[in-house]
Amino acid sequence: MSHVAAKVAYRPVGLLLGVGAGLVSGLVFKQVWKLIEGEQDAPHATDQDRGWGEIVIAAAIQGAIFAAVKATVDRAGAVAVHRATGYWPG
Repeated sequence: MSHVAAKVAYRPVGLLLGVGAGLVSGLVFKQVWKLIEGEQDAPHATDQDRGWGEIVIAAAIQGAIFAAVKATVDRAGAVAVHRATGYWPG
C-alpha cells in the first residue's frame, strides 16, 4: 500500500474516530462537571440564570476535554495505520 493509498484509506476511519471522540468527550465532560459543580447539566451560553464566569469555565473545560480525547484517538488511529501499512497517514 502506498503512502497516498494509506492516507486515503485512513480518511473514513479518521472521520469515524472523530465522531467517537466527540461522543466520548461529551460523556467525560458530563462526569467531570458533576464532580465540579454537583449538577447534572453544564450551563449553556444562553442560560439566563448562569453567570459569565460559570459559562466560560464550563466551555473551557469542555474544550480541553474534547481536544485531549480527540488528540488521543487521532494519534492512536495514526499509530495503528502505521503499524498495519508502514505508512504514516498524516
